[in-house]
Amino acid sequence: MSTRLASKDILALGFMTFALFVGAGNIIFPPMVGLQAGHEVWWAAAGFMVTAVGLPVMTVIALARVGGGVDALSTPIGRAAGILLATVCYLAVGPLFATPRTATVSFEVGIAPLTGDGPLPLFIYSVSYFALVIGISLYPGKLLDTVGHFLAPLKIVALGVLGIAAVLWPAGQSIPATETYQAVPFSTGFVNGYLTMDTLGAMVFGIVIVNAARSRGVTDAKLLTRYTVLAGLIAGVGLMLVYLSLFKLGENSASLVPDATNGAVILHAYVAHTFGGVGSFFLAALIFVACMVTAVGLTCACAEFFAQYLPLSYKTLVFILGLFSMLVSNLGLSHLIQISIPVLTAIYPPCIALVVLSFTLRWWNSTTRIVAPVMLVSFLFGVIDGIKASALADLMPAWTSHLPLAAQGLAWLPPSLVMLVLVGIYDKISGPRSVTAHQ
Repeated sequence: MSTRLASKDILALGFMTFALFVGAGNIIFPPMVGLQAGHEVWWAAAGFMVTAVGLPVMTVIALARVGGGVDALSTPIGRAAGILLATVCYLAVGPLFATPRTATVSFEVGIAPLTGDGPLPLFIYSVSYFALVIGISLYPGKLLDTVGHFLAPLKIVALGVLGIAAVLWPAGQSIPATETYQAVPFSTGFVNGYLTMDTLGAMVFGIVIVNAARSRGVTDAKLLTRYTVLAGLIAGVGLMLVYLSLFKLGENSASLVPDATNGAVILHAYVAHTFGGVGSFFLAALIFVACMVTAVGLTCACAEFFAQYLPLSYKTLVFILGLFSMLVSNLGLSHLIQISIPVLTAIYPPCIALVVLSFTLRWWNSTTRIVAPVMLVSFLFGVIDGIKASALADLMPAWTSHLPLAAQGLAWLPPSLVMLVLVGIYDKISGPRSVTAHQ
């Protein structure tokens, strides 16, 4: 018989989901938008929320409806293509980019100011960091206890202190918005939220959330879906509150550091101004906990996924993924970001298309006719955006710069919508197939 979760466990599941999402990038990025948007900050915030909160929550709900895995969500494009997409997603937000980045960001914020930004301190830190990540990830059944009941509340308290301080004790005045934010604040915020890549993270975390509920004895599919959706909504509310307070922090800290080049500089200036000598320690601890929780979630999710397709046990994969992530993290933050942006920019559009279309499956006679062509077009144009964001940008023909929404990094969106209309008409004209791929 399927167990029902107690209210405190549902809340813990929601806290765990929130904690998995909020990595260092989510804390560092919004203050920069707040500073640059100036008096237009709330228009920018509205756009940011659509893509940095709305899409990830939609993704969690979409995954809950199919049982928690991106491979199940991608059924309409065929098994082989679905496994390939899932593999790319898991590698990109796992051992290749996101997991190593959690170590490099927490090192640069908390340790480098004390030891210097050299290769030896980074190596020593990364070994210690990933030993802890591996140790926690080896016991995914206890994730709700370690993350949901302990690390997540710690993270939420720290973020709460920072958020309340940002609202009650503004550090200064805002400065005029940059030219882009003055012209189109909503769409600029929209695009910046999209570049946080939280939707990819949601595609990976879906199975972690479902498995955490299963570890409490929940086996009924409808209950699993319900609890996962509730967890996603709790996480969405948490994300929204964090982002709003950090936008406020960035806007009101502009006079402290008007020429700041990233959100870390703004946060450092604010906590030093507001909390004095303990500020740097507080920020370092907050970033460390944020990064650690995200790294554990990513490692668990990747090991669960690859254990299905490789002749290796879950625990063996945890060690392999942890060690590989540790090695990659020693490339340093700037190199990691430089390599990751083009790849993530290319694979993000088809993932968005897949998530959005998953809510429309009942509308079509054949879901394969709809989902596969739209995802293909979004991927091809996403590749164009990805190349333009790389060192190979000069090799792209001039016409790619004149595509609709190209300046906003959304050149994939108009052709994807056109393809959706065309295949939608074709689907209605053709009628039902004798065997549909997924209904």
